[in-house]
Amino acid sequence: MSELVFTIATMRPEDHDAVERLHARAFGPGRFARTAYRVREQVGDAEGLAYVAHVGSLLVAAVHLTPIRIGEHPAFMLGPLTVDPPFEGKGIGRALLERSAHAVRALRRDLIVLVGDEPYYARSGYKRVPPGRMILPGPVNPMRVLALELEPGALARVSGEVRGSA
Repeated sequence: MSELVFTIATMRPEDHDAVERLHARAFGPGRFARTAYRVREQVGDAEGLAYVAHVGSLLVAAVHLTPIRIGEHPAFMLGPLTVDPPFEGKGIGRALLERSAHAVRALRRDLIVLVGDEPYYARSGYKRVPPGRMILPGPVNPMRVLALELEPGALARVSGEVRGSA
């Protein structure tokens, strides 16, 4: 059995429509009420902070990073991370998470926040944020608020409202 070959690149303007179709298939019309969309609409897309994965010429996955502030602490929100169902379980999502963490480290930020399934994201180092530590827009199950500390102790240093930051 051969390994799936995929490439990861910074999202380009010409990828936008394919990414939107991918999100529509994965999340449906309710996607715009999701927390990551609500935060991103505060600041728009961050230049160079969205990544896509291709298998050949087919766009099969995408992820966005949005600059945020938690209280006054600068950080990033990850989401949505979307992998086309036929390509799930092939390591593409994990590779996009690694690329995102690398980009945030390069920008000298110490924390990435997301809303997602703990069993999936914990494999990449994300852990649950203590309830009440962050106030996010939109309907959010506090048990699904996760963070990746890129510097030990980063999560303990933050609390407050999460909002987009230009």
